[in-house]
Amino acid sequence: MNELLPIFGLLAVITLVIARLPKIALGHSKAFKARRVRNWLPLGLTYAFLYMGRYNIKVSQHAFGDMEFAGSPLMTNADFATIFFWGTLTYGSSFVLNGPLTDRIGGKLAILIGAGGSAIANGAMAFVTWSILHDGPSHETFAGNLTTVFSALYAINMYFQSFGAVSIVKVNAPWFHVNERGVFGAIFGILISLGVYFAFDWGYYIIEHFDLEMVFLIPTVLLAIFWCLDLAFVKNTPGEAGFDDFDTADASSGDDGPRASVIEVFKKMFSNPVIITIALVEFCSGFLRQAIMQWFRTFAKQTNDVLHLKDSFVYDNWGMLLCCAGIMGGVFAGVISDRIFNSRRGPVATILYALMLVGAIVLVFVYQTPFVGWLVVLMSLCIIGVHGMLSGTASMDFGGKKNVGVAVGIIDGFVYAGTAAMSILYGVLLPNDATAEAGDPASWIAWPISMVPVALIGMLLATRVWNAKPKPKAAPKNAGEPETF
Repeated sequence: MNELLPIFGLLAVITLVIARLPKIALGHSKAFKARRVRNWLPLGLTYAFLYMGRYNIKVSQHAFGDMEFAGSPLMTNADFATIFFWGTLTYGSSFVLNGPLTDRIGGKLAILIGAGGSAIANGAMAFVTWSILHDGPSHETFAGNLTTVFSALYAINMYFQSFGAVSIVKVNAPWFHVNERGVFGAIFGILISLGVYFAFDWGYYIIEHFDLEMVFLIPTVLLAIFWCLDLAFVKNTPGEAGFDDFDTADASSGDDGPRASVIEVFKKMFSNPVIITIALVEFCSGFLRQAIMQWFRTFAKQTNDVLHLKDSFVYDNWGMLLCCAGIMGGVFAGVISDRIFNSRRGPVATILYALMLVGAIVLVFVYQTPFVGWLVVLMSLCIIGVHGMLSGTASMDFGGKKNVGVAVGIIDGFVYAGTAAMSILYGVLLPNDATAEAGDPASWIAWPISMVPVALIGMLLATRVWNAKPKPKAAPKNAGEPETF
């Protein structure tokens, strides 16, 4: 409860601030706005609990690492990097199929497939873990081949997880006008942040108070509950909920022709310089976000004899602080985008990446000091703000509600390609935790140094879309408007 209070307080302040901002007049009725909340809230919380069922593998790493089989740790740094690599590679490549599939079947069915499949995969990982701990069926086979077994199950989990971002953006595209999507980007960032909190702080609490298999079983139960809520409440469009559909002024505006083939849509998206630039920026975001989220606590734990970071406030409240940072980053990016930059996403991404670059450079010099924890929290604020703005908002704008599944699939696919690249690189460069080298902070220098060039590239790419806004098919470009693509 002590951890939830700061989050609730922050959300209350943000709600008050947003409510006090001048309204953008779009003609939405109070009934429409209330129904829209009932639409995105269960969908968004499902997405947050998908995060819990995604990063629980990281939460379980050290618990498995403290156990031995045949004289060796059940899970080393390299083992985790391998498992995470196969999961993220599957996640990223799945968008080639799941993006256009979501455009065809609708976001509601997509989230039901994703949440249901992830629940089953997490249940399977719970069974494997229970079998190892309690001498269940095939426990020696599972323990002796844990990396292989978890790589397969985590890859299956991540295939279904890949429906999450696509479905939430696909459902919300018809419900939000371009000029209010910055606020939705803030909501998207909040949901990501809550998911990180559920995954880490709830996950570590579960491990401390229950058997290890519960870190997989509890997300299974939560996803099953929200599967039922999504089935009952989520509607793909305002029209399905009894309201009038409206022109969202995105890239699909005025496109009333027949649906293009999947190949044609992919050609269109890959020939769009804004989509590709955003995807490349998000490749960098995927690398940087997970470099912080997946490795700070591992670094702190394994160098604790020297740096004593395990006793720090940041280490003990990692999930809560990431949640608060992500909420602030998402709200900053969303509100500033809509209110100051006329719903352009590039300027905010550039500003946050510039801060990220400064943070990465400073991190190289201070990663062996107590300041490291607070610095990576600040960097998380920047990168989650960028991710919510580009994957959650720009994908709607430039993909349009008609083809947003493919657009967010391409963009989020690049996010996890960046994560996969990070997993491979850190699996090679970071010290082996089975050796004494892992306890030497100097041997971790590759962790901060690798972030600097990636942050620089991300910032330079973000400047390329500074003036980009979606161009509706029906409306000609007026003189003096920002450049559109």
